[in-house]
Amino acid sequence: MHGRVVRGPISPGAIIARMTTRTRSPRPTVFAIWLIFAGVVGWIAAFALTTEKFSLLENPGSSASCDISILVQCGKNLDSAQGSVFGFPNPILGLTGWVAPIVVGAALLAGARFARWFWLLFGLGVTAAFAFVLWLITQSIFVLATLCPWCMVTWSVTIPTFFAVAVHLVREGAIPASAAIRRRADALMAWTPLMAIVAFAVVGVIAQVRLDWIAEFTR
Repeated sequence: MHGRVVRGPISPGAIIARMTTRTRSPRPTVFAIWLIFAGVVGWIAAFALTTEKFSLLENPGSSASCDISILVQCGKNLDSAQGSVFGFPNPILGLTGWVAPIVVGAALLAGARFARWFWLLFGLGVTAAFAFVLWLITQSIFVLATLCPWCMVTWSVTIPTFFAVAVHLVREGAIPASAAIRRRADALMAWTPLMAIVAFAVVGVIAQVRLDWIAEFTR
């Protein structure tokens, strides 16, 4: 009995307060809004490309409505082998895949909390999309020698989404990291727009060296 501290009963309210203090983290509102925005924009681009593909199938020999010039066009990309990597038009992947960030973003705004395994799967999907887009960018610039307008819309939301999700996985602890690294990741989230701009600039420079797209737009 010596040294034993006798404490009074703890009320249910105090227990809930302690649990809330320990487990609740700030709602990632900006991140959630971006996921919804990117998902909607990506889905619209995928829908536009899908309708263009169907139109080309129905009217062989016709031009897509997004065919602006020999350099800036969708038709060549859609008709190429790179446009149907898995045996069906690539945009169909977007019609299904872009629903995920919309749902996740809406759930986060509603206050949902996801398990670590869910975030890892979501991050894996986003990483796969990012890798696929990088491959498509190289194919478009170096093989097809085109800049597909709707494809570039897809690039413009996939790249920053990858950066944002990667940083979020670290700051939320889905990817194991020390508290210091998680704090740095939280601060790094504000820099993801700049990271995306740098990535866009790199793609733009590569496309300029290879395709001289500035001359195309300054004629």
